[in-house]
Amino acid sequence: MKLTVHTFLSLDGVMQAPGRPDEDRSNGFDQGGWVGPYADAEFGAIVNGWFIHADEFLLGRSTHDDMQTYWSTVTDPGNPVAAALNGLPKHIPSSTITSSGWANTTIITGDVVAAAKQLKAHPGRELQVHGSWQLVRTLHDAGLVDTYRLVTFPVVLGSGKRLFAEGAAPSGFTVVDTEVTSGGLVHQVLEPVTGA
Repeated sequence: MKLTVHTFLSLDGVMQAPGRPDEDRSNGFDQGGWVGPYADAEFGAIVNGWFIHADEFLLGRSTHDDMQTYWSTVTDPGNPVAAALNGLPKHIPSSTITSSGWANTTIITGDVVAAAKQLKAHPGRELQVHGSWQLVRTLHDAGLVDTYRLVTFPVVLGSGKRLFAEGAAPSGFTVVDTEVTSGGLVHQVLEPVTGA
């Protein structure tokens, strides 16, 4: 399976707490919910399109907790995001939890890089990572990400957790696809250049 990363970014590369003001206030972050003013039908179509390619998920523990709270309550079989998240296998690296109340969820207690390599060896299309800042950084630095799908929003936050923060492994990318929505969102599909 290909390991694919999906996230929302500000112009200054922040991916922290896009959905709600109280989503992630760590390190004093008080700019949460910055996606809201820009979310429209085109944005929704992009995100729905991501989830139809998934066969399994690898989610950071905080992202798992946040997603479970909302998506486990969405029972509409016609909702592609809910159908994928509630029905497909989910893998959660964590040293703080040993089980999850979300169906089809396995907790990874050992080496996340080794576990990700094993999951990538599964048959299927995509092992998807959504959000999961710390996990993405680990996977990026280990060279395990095959594709990045990023939506950049026309906003500068000034602080927060960044996708590629100082110390990230240097990388080059090939732009596979790009589109700009009528609301000014930029959706890019990027693949790391081998040996960059």
